[in-house]
Amino acid sequence: MPPRTYYGGRVSALRVLFLGGSGVISSACSALAVRRGIDLHVLNRGQTATRPLPPEVRALHADVRDPASIRSALGGQEFDAVVDWLAFTPRHVRTALDLFRGRTGQYVFISSASAYQTPPARLPIVESTPLRNPFWQYSRDKIACEDLLVAAYRDEGFPVTIVRPSHTYDRTKVPLSGGWTALDRMRRGKEIVVHGDGTSLWTLTHHEDFARGFVPLLGHPRTLGEAFHITSDDAPTWDQIAAALAAAAGVRARIVHVPSDVIAAADPEWGAGLLGDKAHSMVFDNSKLRRVVPDYVARIPFEQGAREIVAWHDGDPARRQVDPRLDALMDRLVEAHRPRPL
Repeated sequence: MPPRTYYGGRVSALRVLFLGGSGVISSACSALAVRRGIDLHVLNRGQTATRPLPPEVRALHADVRDPASIRSALGGQEFDAVVDWLAFTPRHVRTALDLFRGRTGQYVFISSASAYQTPPARLPIVESTPLRNPFWQYSRDKIACEDLLVAAYRDEGFPVTIVRPSHTYDRTKVPLSGGWTALDRMRRGKEIVVHGDGTSLWTLTHHEDFARGFVPLLGHPRTLGEAFHITSDDAPTWDQIAAALAAAAGVRARIVHVPSDVIAAADPEWGAGLLGDKAHSMVFDNSKLRRVVPDYVARIPFEQGAREIVAWHDGDPARRQVDPRLDALMDRLVEAHRPRPL
């Protein structure tokens, strides 16, 4: 079925299905979609208190990992666009292909900018940058998903659009390694660990900014068979990110730099996210997106986002969770790598 008419940055009477819709990124997209008049259906297992869905959303309840449950919830409905926020492996994508062939005019797969060549051979990153990440299984799975979908587009015209978010956050997510544990350490006057020398550039995108670039892609006929990343154009250093969060928390960041491979040896899970993503400067060129969404601009600087993060966590003590294991690990790393006086 063809997508409905697209009108200069806004869509008219689109029927859109989100698989998931209350996550960090998808919640902002759900809110903006309904404000722009989209007939939004969200299929998930139920609402979350943290990010409730707008009242205009048509809620469908099913287990996204159970195809029979999805078919029962959808009945014979068809959609102009289906957005899959919850596909992470090739098995998930094969299920989606079976479910949505002939049922939608556009299938939007949410991939990841961590799928791009890591470390990057050149900056800024563009959509034609090779996909290769030998460090992180999550990224390799996303690449494999994209390969399946591109083959389906080439072989049968399956109407896929690939979207690659980079590090997108909302008020509930502290983007420093360690999350709230790192902020709690700063407030206790303790040092925090920042990987490398703190000068690598990192693009952080507020989820409301992401939504401004994403929603106009829904139902857009020139997105089929294409991939887009959606990011901010601002890339602070990791030391600047830490300093912005410290300022929002009313303290000063005391930083100890630790090599990423040392962190990986001490904590393989933490290390995988560093070596496979955050240890390398990542700056993006959003020109391709702007050719389709000409008015796209990221409006929320991280300094504002940092204030939102701290205010949300300060609003309820239950949100300020400290990980004792990680706190102790940071103590050991800080002690081993704290600069010694000459």
